Amino acid sequence: MSHRSLPSALRKPAAVLAVLAAAAGCTPSGGDRSGPPVPSPAGEAAGICRELYGALPEEVDGQPRGEIEPETRFAAVWGEPAIELGCGVPRPEVLTPGSEHYNPLSDSVEVNGVSWLLEEQGGGHRFTLLEREVFVRVTVPDAYAPEVNALVDLADAVRQTVPGKPL
Repeated sequence: MSHRSLPSALRKPAAVLAVLAAAAGCTPSGGDRSGPPVPSPAGEAAGICRELYGALPEEVDGQPRGEIEPETRFAAVWGEPAIELGCGVPRPEVLTPGSEHYNPLSDSVEVNGVSWLLEEQGGGHRFTLLEREVFVRVTVPDAYAPEVNALVDLADAVRQTVPGKPL
């Protein structure tokens, strides 16, 4: 794993797949709390997300995979508190030129050949897939520190199903 700044090619505006996040109410099985917002990717992005969903592991960082209601193939959860994955999410603001939070020098990590944007947030970290055709976001609570460990278990599924995007 290494920390690095985003490549200069990511600092320039690029075409974004038409993916919109629709906050749908969902509840992991056995829990009363709300689940992750469920993205609503379209077209090719939706197909890639369905493939990723089918390749996701049953355990992430030693935590069993949970269920989301209503069922979706665009999000997954593991453990309690939940490690949450959403596929087909919008481009992060820090990667969007002209946005209030645009930061072309944002931190990123590479885990087992997969690059992720790293954002600290209250109670954990949010990682967003970089250099791939679809944005995938993984939110890992502090309970699983070091949070980056969850990405180790997701790397194979990402490499196998989410095509790389040339810079």
